[in-house]
Amino acid sequence: MMHQRKEPTDWAEFFHAVNRAVAGGIPTALATVVESRGSTPQKKGATMAVCANGQTIGTIGGGCVEGKVKSACLEALLRTGRACVIDVSLTDEIGQADGDICGGSMRILVEPLI
Repeated sequence: MMHQRKEPTDWAEFFHAVNRAVAGGIPTALATVVESRGSTPQKKGATMAVCANGQTIGTIGGGCVEGKVKSACLEALLRTGRACVIDVSLTDEIGQADGDICGGSMRILVEPLI
């Protein structure tokens, strides 16, 4: 059965949900848009949390953007334990295949909270 994801409506709710996950012993990473150029689904400051169990809290845009970011967060949580910066292009062939053609690019900071 698919779990429905309820998006936090404000920062307090977002960080309360992240705190519950971390306090519950679930390794969690934050993904924050630190730069956006051109047309993008979210702008600088947008944040999403990804838990090691696959749960996500918040959004940074959906589609291939969130898929790439979720993979980077899980890599940081389960393999490297280190922060990293990833670049996501919304103009490439992968974006075209997924229908995610916004025409811009995003730079995202991934930070494990473990």
